Amino acid sequence: MPKAKTRVLVIDDSASVRQTMKMILEEDPELEVVATAADPFAAARYIQGELPDVITLDVEMPRMDRLTFLRKLMQQCPIPVVMCSSLTEEGSETLLEAMAAGAVDVILKPRVGVADHLSEARMMIRETVKGAARARVQGRRAVSSTPARIEPQAKLTADAVLPPPSGKAMSRTTEMVVCIGASTGGTEALREVLEALPANSPGIVVVQHMPENFTRAFAKRLDGLCEVSVKEAENGDTVMRGHVLIAPGGGHMMLERQGARYLVSVREGPLVSRHRPSVDVLFRSAARCAGSNAVGIIMTGMGDDGARGMQEMKQAGARTFAQDEATSVVFGMPKEAIARNAVDKIVPLGGIARELLHATAR
Repeated sequence: MPKAKTRVLVIDDSASVRQTMKMILEEDPELEVVATAADPFAAARYIQGELPDVITLDVEMPRMDRLTFLRKLMQQCPIPVVMCSSLTEEGSETLLEAMAAGAVDVILKPRVGVADHLSEARMMIRETVKGAARARVQGRRAVSSTPARIEPQAKLTADAVLPPPSGKAMSRTTEMVVCIGASTGGTEALREVLEALPANSPGIVVVQHMPENFTRAFAKRLDGLCEVSVKEAENGDTVMRGHVLIAPGGGHMMLERQGARYLVSVREGPLVSRHRPSVDVLFRSAARCAGSNAVGIIMTGMGDDGARGMQEMKQAGARTFAQDEATSVVFGMPKEAIARNAVDKIVPLGGIARELLHATAR
């Protein structure tokens, strides 16, 4: 019996965007666009008759209060929603409100009329939508935490960016660094963790799968909510106590060591585990240069990015934690790390900040 397709409702005021989204999504035999709608009102009429598995919702839709639509949807009929946005400052602000209202992920709006639209961008749209279908939305159980079907494109490991760690685990020094990786559902999960931390917390570096430009607005929002300082990482930034660096979308972030201090480098490179930034790249760099001076935390997300890197961190002497299934929007990334025996302890979301502080205490 063939596997049921993931049924998608596309909402966008542009007919050409709707057509392009339908074409991109249905390049994957596991996806079916069952309907398109020019505005939330038309979408609501469709939902009254039939429920899709996933909705894509335009962030910049004019004259339509998509946030009101999203909030009502989450209250009355929770369905995973992926926000679709162009690279605009206004769109970034609306996106963050949408994530707080219950949207599970974000994709970049496809470039209409561009025949050579990047294959990796098309792949990311499809993978994000498939990941959203497995999300828990306000108590909705995930249909599966099994990684999605392998795409024809090669799935690169962190070897494509930097070599694996070698030699013995590094001895502990005076400062610790915390490395966190998250994906689907991670924006609100990270907010909860970082809001619980005191201002003198150890230095933290974060990879959250998000498109470029949105990470800056995300970091700015967190900075206004948390006692710790939060910013989008720039090449050469020092990892300092009381500061959190968020990897910029579109670039890999790596931890480096200069004497007794740590800093980050931000580089271009291919997709690793189908992501850029990649959690595997960050975690491998921590295994290479920090060893037992590092703590690794893998949180909610689709796929397996971070599982190999966390295994390398543990082998290098780091303490490692995974968010538990009950509090994960998608249990894919933590589950894969646990399966590799890369996790010292499985922790609910509400306990991650406490475990982080305990693991870094001297």
